[in-house]
Amino acid sequence: MSVIYILLTISILVAIVFFVAFIVAVRNGQFDDSYTPSVRMLFEDELIKEKPKKTILTKKD
Repeated sequence: MSVIYILLTISILVAIVFFVAFIVAVRNGQFDDSYTPSVRMLFEDELIKEKPKKTILTKKD
């Protein structure tokens, strides 16, 4: 039973270490994307397909 407590403690400590590493990386700007906005204007925008206009057909006698 004591093995479960040891494994639980170790897993919580590892999770805390990874969480702290993530917070430090975010604060240092590791995940800031400064490249994509400058290149985005070089690519063509996707064409927006227009919906076809509905025409009302009338019966001619």
